[in-house]
Parts: sequence; C-alpha cells; structure tokens
Amino acid sequence: MGRKNDPPPDWVRMTDELGPEDGTDPKDWHKKPWDAPKAAGRKARQLCGQVAEALHTAIGGCADPAVQGLAVASVDPAPHTGRLRVVMALPADGAVTRAEAEAALARAAGRLRAEVAAAVHRRYAPELVFEVV
Repeated sequence: MGRKNDPPPDWVRMTDELGPEDGTDPKDWHKKPWDAPKAAGRKARQLCGQVAEALHTAIGGCADPAVQGLAVASVDPAPHTGRLRVVMALPADGAVTRAEAEAALARAAGRLRAEVAAAVHRRYAPELVFEVV
C-alpha cells in the first residue's frame, strides 16, 4: 500500500476543531507575573510626595498670577520616576482659564523643574509633564 491510501493521522483531524487558545498569541501562554507592568513602589511614591511639596512651595513663589492660582492635585510616575505627571487643579473662582494655565505652566516649567531639582536630591531631576484639570 502506498502513502496515498493511508488514513490521515490524528493531528490532521484535530485541526478542524476550535480550541480555547485558537486565535491567541502563543507568547501569552507563557507569560510570567514579572512581565506585567509594576505598580509604583514605596520609593516612587516617596519621590512623588517630595515633588508635590516642592512644587507647592515653588508655585507660591512664582511671579505669574496664572501659575499662583493653580494647586497641585497629584504627582504620579509616567511611566517611571524619570518622568512625572503633575496634575494641576484650576482655581474654583474661574479667574484663570485652562488655556491660560497651560500657557503659563509651559513658560514656568523650567523654573519649576529647577526648584524640584534643588529640593529633591537625585542625580538627575525628573522631567515634569503638566496636566491641567
């Protein structure tokens, strides 16, 4: 008997059936828990707190009234402690619009980063990314 007349092996019949992993990435099957993005650790949270305090002080000493009216809502690593996302809250009285606040923060960003660098003892000062809400 030749190969043409042999019945197909079992694995050929199994390919007609859909399984739970069909259509998924094989790399996902072997993912380890350490592959997942890590939450901010204790040191990152400590740095964010120090930066928030330094920014609060620096904003009070700023000459621009648009920046003085803002308040630091939160500081978070984005995605690590080399770059920090600073969420600033607008004043409740509505004296400053969001566009004015963003423009004023863009002008004062270098000064604010220098104040943070003086207050936080690290080799490199973190980059600050401001978001106004």
